[in-house]
Amino acid sequence: MSRYDHLDESSVRVRPSRRGSRPRTKERPAHDDAQEALVIGVDRGRYTTRLEDRQVTAMRARELGRKSIVVGDRVGLVGDTSGGPDALARIVKILPRSSVLRRSADDTDRVERVIVANADQMAIVTALADPEPRPRMIDRCLVAAYDAGLDPLLVLTKSDLASPEGLLEIYRPLDVPYVVTRLDPAGAGDAEGVAEVLEHLRDRVSVFVGHSGVGKSTLVNALVPDANRATGVVNVVTGRGRHTSTNAVALEVPGGGWVVDTPGVRSFGLGHVDPGSFIEHFPDLAEGTADCPRGCSHDEPDCALDAWVASGGAGPSGAVRLESLRRLLRSRTGDGSDT
Repeated sequence: MSRYDHLDESSVRVRPSRRGSRPRTKERPAHDDAQEALVIGVDRGRYTTRLEDRQVTAMRARELGRKSIVVGDRVGLVGDTSGGPDALARIVKILPRSSVLRRSADDTDRVERVIVANADQMAIVTALADPEPRPRMIDRCLVAAYDAGLDPLLVLTKSDLASPEGLLEIYRPLDVPYVVTRLDPAGAGDAEGVAEVLEHLRDRVSVFVGHSGVGKSTLVNALVPDANRATGVVNVVTGRGRHTSTNAVALEVPGGGWVVDTPGVRSFGLGHVDPGSFIEHFPDLAEGTADCPRGCSHDEPDCALDAWVASGGAGPSGAVRLESLRRLLRSRTGDGSDT
């Protein structure tokens, strides 16, 4: 006789399965009580937000899935929004974006990276010397700004080292607003151009982009005195700057407005922009395409831009601008490089 013969069904205890033990629903909570906040910093899965007059640290709610949250996003917060040192709120919704500034790793990479949301102005910061200005980098930033629907602002730094006239001549036909500045990284001496830059930033969300070493963080520190952004120097051998800002951060500008300081970049990939639209972002050249053959890529022997530029149609900088356009087009097809 088995030792289990005295048992029957009533003696067996059946454990309920974990799977399906709790009713599931596709309906998500509305979070009507969520408070609207601005994302001003992102660091390793934690989001610093501005809610009214205080900063609140938050984490992403699981229900958001893989939706990216970037600096400039307007989000809905629930949970502990007191802003205390141990408080942690949850981001449960991302409000619709008015604009998105993107860039890719390079021109052949179609994977885009969102830099900032809801900006309405791009300040392209470039040094007049140390490091030398790179007009093709400026052209790339202009294409990205126009593609994102942002107004461009050209900010030229280190005017004590070189004259701005040569660079300004290239972009004068575009009527891009500009400010020439001179700042001392150590904070000593007189600063020029800061008040004018502040006027352009007033009541706007402006994203600062530029090569490493152009003085972007120095300028931000002058605009926002308590920003304390790290500054660096230019390598005397390579002529390039060292990355000092490691992530984007939004800073409130005295008098109104926000400035988003981004890490210095050595390239600005346009893999997410349709190359067929590039000519639209070179308005000083667009007029000369009227006689181009149907389907002209603007980088072929029959392109009418060559004759138009040779006749002075785009002004004294026409040849430089046309070459920049074509280098951008070739970088998308792998037929050339552009920096």
